[in-house]
Amino acid sequence: MGMSSKPLVITKKIIILLTAVFFSHVLVGQVKIMAGLVLDSTTHLPLQNVTICAQNSSHCVLSGLDGRFKISLEEKSHAIVFSATGYHSVVFNIKDTSQQEMLVLLANSYAQLEEVTVKGKKRKYRNKNNPAVELIREVIANKAKNGPGASAYSSFKQYEKTRILMDKPPRFLTKSWPLKKFGYFFDNIDSLTVPGKKLSAVYMQEVYSANYFRKQPEKKKEIVLGKKSVDYGEFVDMHGIHAALNRMYEDINIYDNNIDAFTLQFMSPIADAAPLFYMYFIKDSIEENGVKLIQLDFLPRNPTDLLFQGTLYITLDGNYAVRKLEMSVNKNSNLNWVRKIKVSQDFQKGPGDRYHLFSSDVVAFFSPFARSNGLFGERQKRITSLSEQELSDSIFQGLSSDTVRAAASQPGPFWQEVRPTPLTATELAVYSNADSLNKMRSYHRLMDWATFLAIGYKSLGIFDIGQIGNFYSFNPVEGNRVRFGGRTNTKMSNRVFLESYLAYGFKDQQWKYLVSGAWSLNHKSIYTYPFNYLQASYLHDTKNPGQEDIFAQGNAFFTSLARGYNANLLYNDIFRLSYVREFGSHLSYDLGLKYWRQQPSDSLHYLYPSILGKLDTAQQLTVTELSVALRWAPHEQFFQNKIGRRNIANKYPIFSLAYAKGMKGWAGGSFNYDAFHLDVFKRVYLSPFGFADLDFSAGYLGGNLPFPLLFIHPANQSFFYSYYAYNLMNTEEFVSDHYAGLNLDHYFGGFFFNKIPLLKKLRLREVVAAKLLFGGLRDQNNPSKNPLQMQFPVVNGALATYELNGQPYVEASVGIYNIFSVIRVDLVKRFTYLNHQNISSLGLRFSTNFTF
Repeated sequence: MGMSSKPLVITKKIIILLTAVFFSHVLVGQVKIMAGLVLDSTTHLPLQNVTICAQNSSHCVLSGLDGRFKISLEEKSHAIVFSATGYHSVVFNIKDTSQQEMLVLLANSYAQLEEVTVKGKKRKYRNKNNPAVELIREVIANKAKNGPGASAYSSFKQYEKTRILMDKPPRFLTKSWPLKKFGYFFDNIDSLTVPGKKLSAVYMQEVYSANYFRKQPEKKKEIVLGKKSVDYGEFVDMHGIHAALNRMYEDINIYDNNIDAFTLQFMSPIADAAPLFYMYFIKDSIEENGVKLIQLDFLPRNPTDLLFQGTLYITLDGNYAVRKLEMSVNKNSNLNWVRKIKVSQDFQKGPGDRYHLFSSDVVAFFSPFARSNGLFGERQKRITSLSEQELSDSIFQGLSSDTVRAAASQPGPFWQEVRPTPLTATELAVYSNADSLNKMRSYHRLMDWATFLAIGYKSLGIFDIGQIGNFYSFNPVEGNRVRFGGRTNTKMSNRVFLESYLAYGFKDQQWKYLVSGAWSLNHKSIYTYPFNYLQASYLHDTKNPGQEDIFAQGNAFFTSLARGYNANLLYNDIFRLSYVREFGSHLSYDLGLKYWRQQPSDSLHYLYPSILGKLDTAQQLTVTELSVALRWAPHEQFFQNKIGRRNIANKYPIFSLAYAKGMKGWAGGSFNYDAFHLDVFKRVYLSPFGFADLDFSAGYLGGNLPFPLLFIHPANQSFFYSYYAYNLMNTEEFVSDHYAGLNLDHYFGGFFFNKIPLLKKLRLREVVAAKLLFGGLRDQNNPSKNPLQMQFPVVNGALATYELNGQPYVEASVGIYNIFSVIRVDLVKRFTYLNHQNISSLGLRFSTNFTF
């Protein structure tokens, strides 16, 4: 038995092998396996998400990130159709062979940035009994298990590339005599990003990072492993540019109800309430690797709202997940400087048998006017090494975003390894062109003068002269006033910083001055992030009562153009010693010591009642105080220049808390007091109804104090709208020792104007604002109840300063902004305390507006 079984086994194996070979030939005769590569016909770069279908069949697949595909076809299929958004479709005839390696080139259709137009049937659209709406409701119901935060843990590597390209640079930049030597910079032409346009690449940044997520408790961590970007030198705030681009090109998560992009908020097409604002249409179905996909087109019910339109590919494997999306914004949407947006995202099946974001491409066009040239911005993201393994708690310690020391100096081989595709010659030239500019003395001279004209500071070696806006001003007390000053820069020292100015008033014939010195503890300029310096200063100058910051660097000439009575100035002598420290988490503190002696001008008198019933004049008031101020601005983003910072508002709040202690008898101080101040700022998005800026402030002042040392609420008597002051309140009109205030500005983003046929073409936007102030005085600080307290000032026989006597101060405004893309006009109405003398109850105010 043992000897005869072996030949039998061999015989069985031969029979099985012959049978397999026979049936494989039969099956091959019935099925064709087609594989190949799809490339862009111009760039020869691989194209992903190309739809590949057998002609006259519903069997389709999508090409991968590397452009490769494989599709099995029945014997009766004689052609394959290749199609992709922005490309001409191609029909490829199948040869009579069982297997082929194909190379397919797709040509651009020159419509990448054009808005998607989806047309449904002309019958009235309804949600009820609509299979497209039923499908999208399934997608909404399954968001929790498909979104990025579905797993308990996740980690991945991400490569990100951001580019800015200029569309037809102005002639004065390329042909004018002073700038013609920089013409080579604009000769770096990109003709691939937007077919039909020759764009000059001017900005480039690459970031490679490791990212970690934990669901309970929720925590995110990003570690930047490599960072490479252009640098245009000291005159351009590259940190601010990076922050602005990060704010505009925020991560787009289709599973969020609201999507933040370009400083605006859009409702997602799969938001919980999306069926109330979107229309959906099932266009087609395809099969990819055994999974059926539904092509679902969507568009806004109202094309002027901040909503997307485009196409979703939804899986029918029980997950109802998004496999792919292509979406843009309707041309009728009022986006201000953002003219066009296109978003493309691809999701691949990964850990947990779920679809994870694999790639994201966002392209936008910016221009101040509808038909003017502008800038194209592009951000690409590619995700690799995705894992859902459990992560150690130690990974999430420290800052939510951190950078390794070697990130900015990673060598060429590092970038060659992590880049999904090599950089083009145009992209490489952006880096080299920036380096060349920084080596040109003529470039530094040009940027120096440009900074002087734009910001008001002119560099003269180790000194910066300015600020030009303060060189001349006028007011009723000083008459015509001239001022000249400047400060040192890092060319003199990166540790010691000096600042000074000298001013003279021709009417009061007095000199004013400032002397300041700072010691940087982190070897960086004291005007750049993050702060860490010790500063001492002495100021002898005038100020308006209630002016928030006596060292403010505003434009004095424009504030000279004021309404009403504006002669109650103070002469101040202020010595200040402070230590300012700022951390990477945007938490900062300011420890201070201040000596302040103030004297009223001739038109303002400090009057105390005497024992004999007469009024005694106080020549001056003196205080000495210690203070501490804390500020926390999580995820803060801002521009920074030689004037200071300009915040880029986002969804995160900003908290400020300050305490000051007045010390009587110390260094000449005459008063004891405790002063507390709290401020909270928050931007609230209310898609699709725009957003609101809320600013809550409150303060308490303990002590027996005369009115010049109380809270003097900030008033604005100029004709320019102020976001922080009360625009129809007179200077020094209201004082308090305890108060709470709320400022509200709501920007509708054209929600109403876009629905009016004639107005929507002007792209105007609506804004409403309200300012409320509650407060009061304790009896000891109220001269009407304390006969020993300093009297409120009188102007032209009428009382000029008041308490808030139980009734709030209220003013509100309605305005239009985006006039010529930059101008805002507000009609402001005052509603309370209308019986006060010399007030305005209604006024027109102007301002510039640069919000998107």
